[in-house]
This record gives sequence, structure tokens and C-alpha cells, in this order.
Amino acid sequence: MIDIQKLRENPALFREATKNKGFNPDVVDEVLRFDKERKELVQKVEKLRGERNELSKKQAANSQERGREIKKHLQDIEPQLKRVQDSMQELLLRIPNPSEIDVKVGKNDTENEIIKTWGEPRTFDFPVKDHLEIGESLDIIDVKRAAKISGARFYFLKGDGARLEWALLQFAVETLSKHNFIPVIPPVIINQSSMQGMGYIEHGGIDDMFVLERDGKVLVGTSEQSIGPMHMDEVFDIKELPRRYMGYSACFRREAGSYGKDTRGIIRVHQFNKVEMFSYTTPEQGNKEHEFLLSLEESLFQALKIPYHVSKMCTGDLGAPASRKYDIEAWMPSQQK
Repeated sequence: MIDIQKLRENPALFREATKNKGFNPDVVDEVLRFDKERKELVQKVEKLRGERNELSKKQAANSQERGREIKKHLQDIEPQLKRVQDSMQELLLRIPNPSEIDVKVGKNDTENEIIKTWGEPRTFDFPVKDHLEIGESLDIIDVKRAAKISGARFYFLKGDGARLEWALLQFAVETLSKHNFIPVIPPVIINQSSMQGMGYIEHGGIDDMFVLERDGKVLVGTSEQSIGPMHMDEVFDIKELPRRYMGYSACFRREAGSYGKDTRGIIRVHQFNKVEMFSYTTPEQGNKEHEFLLSLEESLFQALKIPYHVSKMCTGDLGAPASRKYDIEAWMPSQQK
């Protein structure tokens, strides 16, 4: 959630940042309006409570009468104050995290920047099979039987397919352990307030989640959604930072709006497993740590000899919580992109 004090000090910054991410900047003025109303009501409540405390020290009949008047006033004002505070909190959650100053202003992923390319794609003198055709011929990927029990866009990994995933997991764990990442297997079901605290609920984010409505919980789409709130309401000693975690978990996504886009095989699926790097650090060290995480991710691709490029997302593709994002996109021989 945005720091209300920073919003009061520089509303223009947040209006511009909200606009650059493709959201309505009017929400900033709405928050400030509720903030002004909240201050006025708080002053009234505090004044009435202070007068009530003074009257409680007296025993005069007129004091008792005034005390009843104050009680009635408070019964009217306090619910109003709560409504204003709740409305203000709800609107604050709708203000996105401003992007970093080095992030390009753009509307969507078509305006992302390719900032680095590594490796040369191989050429073949025969028709290239895609991962699903190869996987099915080796009997290591099975989407047809998964569809019978779970529906479209689920899969079984079998035999060497499962062994390959476990090998990649172990490779990532061994690589990241050298850099003081603490392995974590987090819960994959979290309450909605934790997800909201990470900024993923507003602006339609919940549309891509699997929601357990009976329990008021959701399935995580990435283990960072569990690791982020893990230390909520705690304070780190600066000597403990950076605190680095590598989370491994199943991830669940509806992939809303992606029908017909990379849906063949096991690219855009509803359930998959992933290793996630996550760091707690100081704001001053945040940019340096982000670049460090990117370098580690690149080292994994390079060790596997997979050609890739690094895409730096523009403001319109960042989403509400992020201030900067990089995507590493692998070369897909079967797609020629």
C-alpha cells in the first residue's frame, strides 16, 4: 500500500505514475479528499472525547446532561469516521506502486525494450518438432490424460520428464545456495488479505487467481506471494539484510485472456512448479539487488546454453505492484521466436 504521507507530500508524482501504468489518476484526488475529511472528523472526535473526560471529573447535573449530548454526537460521528477510513484504505490500495525513473513509459508489452541478447539460435536442416511432439513421442509429457481428470491446460510429467524437472530444481538450488539463498517450500494457499497486502488483488488481479471462496483464500500464482507476507509485522535488523530466499512451489494461474496464445503443450498452463528468488533489503540497496537477481537468472540460462534476450517492461506492462521488471525470454526453435 502507498504511504499516505508520501502521497500528501507529492500527489503530482502519484498522479503521473498512476496514469503511466494505464490506471485512472483521479483516484489520487479521491484519496486526498477522504484524507481531509478523515482529519476533520478525527479532530471532532478527539475534542468530544477530551470534553467527556473532563466532565467525568465533575458531578454537576448539567455535566451529566452534556455528557449525554457528547455520547450522542460520538455515536453519530464515529461510524462516519470508520466509513471514511475504510473508503480511504480501499482507494489507497488502488494506487499502483510508481515505476522507477529508468523505466520507459509505454502502453503495453509491444513497447517493452530488449536490452540484451545472449547466444546464437541453432539452425537445423530438418523440420523442427516442438516440445509437445517430442515429449509425447518419448512418453514424458501427457496432456491428454491430464485433460480427462483436470481439464485443458494441465499435464503429467512422466519418467525422464519428471527426472528432468527434479534435476533442474536441484541445479537451481545448488546455484543459488552459493549466494546465501535460504531454501523455502511455502504454503500455496494464502488468505486474501496477504495477497492484497502484496498488491495483487486490485485492478483485476484476482481474475487470474484460483479463489477458494468458502475459505476466503486463494492459490498462489508464484511463491513470492507467500514469501512476501512471511515477515509481515516484523522488523529486520539492518545487519540481517539482504535476507534472500529461494522458494519452490506449485503455482496456479487461470491465464485469463490468453486463450489461443501459446496454449499448445505445457507453456501457458494452469499449474506448474517454479523456483522463485526473493530478497528483503533496504530501499537504498533495492536496485543493486534487483540487478543481482537478474544476473543470477541469466547465469542459469547461460549454463544451460539456452539463447535468450532480456526484455525490460514499460510502465503499461508492469502491473500495479512492480516498480521495475525484467523478463528473460528463451529462443523457441519450433516457433522461430
